[in-house]
Amino acid sequence: MRGYFGVGLEQSSKPMNAGNLFRTAHAFGASFLFTVNAEYSINNAKSDTSVAPQNVPWYDFSTAEDLKLPGGCVLVGVEFLEDAVELPVFRHPPNAAYILGPEMGNLSPEILDRCQHVVKIPTSFCLNVATTGAIILYDRFRTLGNFGERPVSVTGTALPPLEHVQGSPIRRKAKKQD
Repeated sequence: MRGYFGVGLEQSSKPMNAGNLFRTAHAFGASFLFTVNAEYSINNAKSDTSVAPQNVPWYDFSTAEDLKLPGGCVLVGVEFLEDAVELPVFRHPPNAAYILGPEMGNLSPEILDRCQHVVKIPTSFCLNVATTGAIILYDRFRTLGNFGERPVSVTGTALPPLEHVQGSPIRRKAKKQD
């Protein structure tokens, strides 16, 4: 899979949810983790048995204005808003940072202003932040990974992944003609 992604939380107050989310992000291959205005302690996140912040770069930002992302990285808010793009039709950017809001509230207006996309899972009501993050990351993994197509029927066989096609060489300078 090409590209990279990071996962972050704004104003998180529940270390078990944060630990669960960061463990899931680590399992799916996150390149970095971050928090914004959050109370997060590695020692209190007992659900993160992979200790993700010790194995994946973790950044702690005090405010939305302090949030720094790598060049070319697209900030994607994950929020249950009426005008958010529904996950089944969302095209994940190759280089993205997904930020989820607090357990008892929404992403701040300052963070939403910085998001290039806001996506939601089309459910009847909000889900737990760690569950939401897991679904978002699985969708990214499924849509950007090199997997074969699902079978047409439940008794069918999955198609194999597409073969990698090597393109022709890219030359910086034209070959000299004799």
